[in-house]
Amino acid sequence: MEFKQGDTVFGLEGLVAESANLANISTGFTWAEGPVWLESRGALRWSDVVGNKILEYHLASKTTSVYRDGVEYTNGRAVDHDGSVIQCSHGQRRVERDRDGVIEPLIDSWMGKKFNSPNDVIVAKDGSVWFTDPPYGIIFPTEGYPGEREYQDHYVFRFDPKTGEVKAVVIDVEEPNGLAFSPDESVLYVADSSALTNEPGKGNNHLRAYDVVDTKCKNGRTFAVMENGVPDGLRVDEHGNVWVATFDGVHVYAPDGSQLGWVPVPEKVANLCFGGPNGNLLFITASTSIYLIETLTRQAPVR
Repeated sequence: MEFKQGDTVFGLEGLVAESANLANISTGFTWAEGPVWLESRGALRWSDVVGNKILEYHLASKTTSVYRDGVEYTNGRAVDHDGSVIQCSHGQRRVERDRDGVIEPLIDSWMGKKFNSPNDVIVAKDGSVWFTDPPYGIIFPTEGYPGEREYQDHYVFRFDPKTGEVKAVVIDVEEPNGLAFSPDESVLYVADSSALTNEPGKGNNHLRAYDVVDTKCKNGRTFAVMENGVPDGLRVDEHGNVWVATFDGVHVYAPDGSQLGWVPVPEKVANLCFGGPNGNLLFITASTSIYLIETLTRQAPVR
């Protein structure tokens, strides 16, 4: 099925208005990923991972600029409580902080072993940093540098900046990718995208859910299965609905795992985030372009 700008949004009554249109607001990239809304700059920031640069779209002027170039294949990012940006670096195999252009490494190893290539990151209400560590930056030549899986697996980690402690909190996902908390942080959602690197018909293309108890992840279960492509980035809105990026658009699931509907997008979608002055604009990173659609909801607050 082919889609064009302004196509119908399916089944999202109360979340996206029937009159809302999907707009391509910026294009010309190689693999757009890792979006985050920066309120202080009035801008969307994201990575062109393959292009090895970070860009910003300034909403007021509707212009795109290069924020930094030669950035060691950064990917996912989140805003910390102090307004600085926490981001994942495929090239450096670490999680780092960007404070007004000054880059500071946060964590690059666990038990003496290098990470694979941290991919996506969230900051919890207690200030801890949670991130996924699939192999994409060390196995895809255009997204990092060749390397070895030093701890021989792919985990979700929790880093406590106050104590320096880093621990594996999810170890049963084959290739963890996007992640997000429920509004009260009682549930962690993790995308398993291992179908990307397996033979056809093998690997996983599902979203997992875990109960979070005293920073431990328990009762892992399959929350949703993607029918077209694999789950990548995700966000949870203020009502607890899970918005998931996959090949054919953004799919939305209720907290009980039932699918509510989807936003079709004409390019392969990697990630998404809410933003804008009122928090109700959904920005979508999709291959060569950034798309925007107005919603009737906002991202769940993180603090």
